[in-house]
This record gives sequence, C-alpha cells and structure tokens, in this order.
Amino acid sequence: MAEEAQEDGATRTLPSLRRLSRALPFGRTHGRLGISSSGRPIVSALCSQESADPQQTALLLRKAWTLYSVTPLYRFRRARLRDYARLLSAFIAAEKQKGLAVEVGVELDIKVALSSLADLRGSELDQAALLVQLSSRSRASSRNSEDKLVWSGWFCSVFGDDLSENLPEDFTSLPLFLSHGAESYTSLVGSWFQKTFDCCFRRLAISPQNLSWMVAMWAGCKLDRAAAAVELVFSVPRLSQPLDISYAIHPEDAKALWDTVQKTPGEITQEEVDVFMDCLYAHFHRHFKIHLSAAKLVKVSTAVASAHCDGIVKILQSQYLPGMLMLLTELAISQIQ
Repeated sequence: MAEEAQEDGATRTLPSLRRLSRALPFGRTHGRLGISSSGRPIVSALCSQESADPQQTALLLRKAWTLYSVTPLYRFRRARLRDYARLLSAFIAAEKQKGLAVEVGVELDIKVALSSLADLRGSELDQAALLVQLSSRSRASSRNSEDKLVWSGWFCSVFGDDLSENLPEDFTSLPLFLSHGAESYTSLVGSWFQKTFDCCFRRLAISPQNLSWMVAMWAGCKLDRAAAAVELVFSVPRLSQPLDISYAIHPEDAKALWDTVQKTPGEITQEEVDVFMDCLYAHFHRHFKIHLSAAKLVKVSTAVASAHCDGIVKILQSQYLPGMLMLLTELAISQIQ
C-alpha cells in the first residue's frame, strides 16, 4: 500500500501511474488515501454519497467479499458480454469434464450472466462496473424451477482516474475485483479472464495502517439509526497459542473522539489517524494494562462496513458504497506493479 508519510500530518493522495507495458504493466508513485491529485476530498466521497440503483446495490451489501487486484483487461469489449457469458460457461463445463467439478457428487448445469452496473463508478473516466454471476440448476429438477445463484464477482473502478487516463485504447481498467462464493468458482472465473484478456489477478490484503484509516473514517460517519459498536480485533504475536483481543467502543464515543481529533472537515491526515488510534490505545491500557500498539490490528468493524487484513470486506450501508469502493480501488491500484 502507501509509503509512510514524508512528514507528520501529510495528507494522503490517490495514486499516480506513469508508465505502462504489457510485460510489467504499471509503475506508480506512492498513493495515499485522503486528497486526490485533483484536490477531491475523499471524506466527502465516503460520507455524503447518494445511493446508486437500489436493486444493484442490494446485490452487493451485507455479503463477505474477497478482494483482488486485476491488471487492465486487453481488448475487452462491453458490447460482447453475451458472447463472453457463453464462452465462460463453456469453459467451466470443459474444466468440470477434466475432473475439476466444483460440486462433488452433484451434476449441475452452470449458467453465466455478465452485466454492467453503470452507477458504480466515480468519474467519467471510470468504466462501469462488471457483474459476473453463476447460477445452477440441478438436472433432476423441473424446467420451471428457479436457478440458484451460487457465486458472484464484480470488477470496478471508482475514481481510478490516474490509471484510466494513461491506458492505451485497447486496455480497460477495472482494477478491483470482489468475489463471493466458493474459491473453486473464483479460480475458474479468474483463469478464464486471465487467458481471455491477458490480465493478472492477485489477492489484495489490507495492512494494519490502512485498517486504522478505515476505522477512523467510518467512525466519523453519521448514521440515521442506532449504530453498532466500533470493534477492533488485534492479534498478539509471538505466543505459543494464538490470542486475539477484541476492543469494542460505543459508536457515539468513537465519533465524539474523532470529531475532537479532526482539524479540517473533509480531510484526514496521517497525524489525525495516529492521534485517534493513540487515544484508543491509551484508554485500553488505562483499564487493562495492555499495550495494543504491540499487537497487530487484523480486523475493524463498524456500522458502515467491516474489513479484515486478509482482504475480506463487508459493506453494510448503501450510501457509503461509493466511498468504500474508492478506498478499495486505490488499494488495488497500489498493488499493481
């Protein structure tokens, strides 16, 4: 992810990519969450976005999504989505015939649907998100029975301008991929996209520093109804037996603390995040005599969203979906080398 701030309080900015080649697709300068190179405040995107199409966002909320970064797709054509669905379906069927069936002991027909989510983008340079859905119907079931959705994945780019504007015409930038369902399906879909569009998938982890940024920003978001507690989970290193520490903070207390720390509405600095976390650490140490700064932050949960260091997220509030995707797009771009 991003390099350390060059000076205390430096505002994080979105990444800037400078060169492209087929073999080593990207070179980039360090990217930082906060203010983009064009001066767009990230917090306004996170905390004041109107909801996109409710039917589209309903497919994405309250599910655990596994994150991947994806290099640009070569010669991807939006007008050929039906052809791609047919080819992907044939590929999955062929792989199953090789003994790589995704459902052991049950013969299923897999139906593939590819569709565009036009509202899930941040700027005119962003490509519309691409939703991939796999549905199954048992051969023993009646023809009138409904298909069962067994796997979903989607590609997106929200304010990935610095990448999009530098791409040659034959490349499509959708750097963030999220999957929900069996890993075997993810592997099959990823393999087909990599072979067809000369791209590369890579699991996307979230560093403790970025988890700190996320919990600070989410703690400052206003919600219309009673919110769940802000929870931080820490892993204690170098113990013979694994030990996790869960630290829950009342949402109103967390927001009040952040409001006292944040100096400029609409901007977040590294210094402010550090102060916010240090205050939480000091409060915990005062009560339990444990230095959480010596442990590793592995998960954060709020009423807005949750995120795990392994690269698993769950988005809970539709109005914050665009801002969340903006953060994850930056993380994906920063990983593409």
